[in-house]
Amino acid sequence: MLRATLSGLVIGRKFNEQACLAADRLFALSFPLFAFLYTFVKRLYPLLRKFFPRDKNYILERAQLSVEGPLTSYLVDFVKVEHLLCNNPLGIMDDTFLKIQQHSVTDFSQLQEFYISLAGVFRYLYYSDNQLEFPFDGQDEFLKYQQQWSETFKRWTRHFCKHDNFRKAVLELTVFYPDDYTPQMAGLRLSAFIIKFFDLKIDTQKGIIKKSVA
Repeated sequence: MLRATLSGLVIGRKFNEQACLAADRLFALSFPLFAFLYTFVKRLYPLLRKFFPRDKNYILERAQLSVEGPLTSYLVDFVKVEHLLCNNPLGIMDDTFLKIQQHSVTDFSQLQEFYISLAGVFRYLYYSDNQLEFPFDGQDEFLKYQQQWSETFKRWTRHFCKHDNFRKAVLELTVFYPDDYTPQMAGLRLSAFIIKFFDLKIDTQKGIIKKSVA
């Protein structure tokens, strides 16, 4: 009985050692493979715009761009509801109320500049120091970025909508956007809002930087 037990322990130990060696080999093989795939994605999908010198997380930017449609739609819907609650709490059926309520936004192109800039701010605030991450928890990096960015975007939207000038700028670019309207002023107001809200400065050479160190 003792001999059988000892024999089992020896076999188990050898098995564990072999398993550890196999895991080490797998890690050694997977690490350069991940680096190769990252380089391939970087060349295949270059950053749409770099906002600071170390803005090189191409996977993160692709994840952000992949949810641009639903997040921009969420932004417009939230702005419309919040604007009516703040400016027409009694629900009076005037022309403005009816236009906002009945309007169905299908074109978000006028908000794309704002979305891209906000995505750059997110990368600067959360991934400016550690741009390349190697996942060890088994979670898909692309999906993780999608979830993190979506949650942050919606949280920021709720904070943005507390400001009347932000809501009006978004409505001018969507609900009240006439055919002959030049969107530059509303777009500039949104850009200025981002800079002021996050206390940032856009430097032509350094990109996004904190005002305190500008």
